[in-house]
Amino acid sequence: MSTTLLEPSAPPRQEIRQRKRRPPYLPWLLLSAAMVILGVLTGFPLVRLVLMSFQEYERAQLMGQPAEWVGFDNYTTILTDVDGFWTVLARSFVLMVVLVVVTIVLGMLVALLMMRVGKAMRLLVSVGLLLAWAMPSLAATTVWGWLFDTQYGVVNNLLTAITGDRWFGYSWLLDPLSFFVIVACIVVWGAVPFVAFTLYAGLTQIPEEVIEAAQLDGANAFQRFRLIQLPYVRTIITVLVVLSMIWDLKLFTQVFVLQDIGGDRELTSTIGVYIYQMGMAQGHYGVASAIGVIFVIVMLTIAYPYVRRTLREEEL
Repeated sequence: MSTTLLEPSAPPRQEIRQRKRRPPYLPWLLLSAAMVILGVLTGFPLVRLVLMSFQEYERAQLMGQPAEWVGFDNYTTILTDVDGFWTVLARSFVLMVVLVVVTIVLGMLVALLMMRVGKAMRLLVSVGLLLAWAMPSLAATTVWGWLFDTQYGVVNNLLTAITGDRWFGYSWLLDPLSFFVIVACIVVWGAVPFVAFTLYAGLTQIPEEVIEAAQLDGANAFQRFRLIQLPYVRTIITVLVVLSMIWDLKLFTQVFVLQDIGGDRELTSTIGVYIYQMGMAQGHYGVASAIGVIFVIVMLTIAYPYVRRTLREEEL
């Protein structure tokens, strides 16, 4: 009599999944060190900022005097200060819009240029962009301040030599308009390299067959850019716009240094400088903390659409 050996039945799929499933605590364990560091370096200062915004915290409190809780008085003081807070915030937003538009446009033009030139010229352009990007903001602002110096600046000397008029003694930083033009030059000069490199990396991922097909169909350079290249890098542009908005809105170093060189603080302060002046310079730390909390809320409002869009794309 022949006997047939029965093969063991395969375990059900649900059992296999349970065997391969990692312990639920393992991801949190791996992230614990980073979460502790972030909590200490970011979470604690943020909590301290919120608490101080509800207190009357002046220089006396730094010496050990207990802080008095004042509720929403600091927020009321700030939100009703039309000539101070709201004027500075509006000025910061206008400057941010101009900087973001100019930076993205110039970055895109440089990225398109890098795709059209040869290897040697592309290397030269890349080195120049890297040098501008690597220079610290403080050093760059100091150099630009020397260029527009009232007595010995290169700009005044060149204008004197070209026009024949005497430009020595003319201050470019006293006029708010020319002051912010110089600020825009410094910021855009340092921000374009990052935007250009990022967009260039995105543009190089477009299949060459698509571009060649568009050329065979008779599309000119502008049409290829508008209908093919721009849609391909639209997500990258969105990320760059959001990051540029955040960076340009919290602008501090360039404005503060130029004000020390010769600018009018009352007419040229941005929100970052305003917080510093209210807190460190005048000693109103509670009011400055309230401005900081409002500023954090503004930043989160700007970043929320990008984060929401990113999460939606990951779910698809």
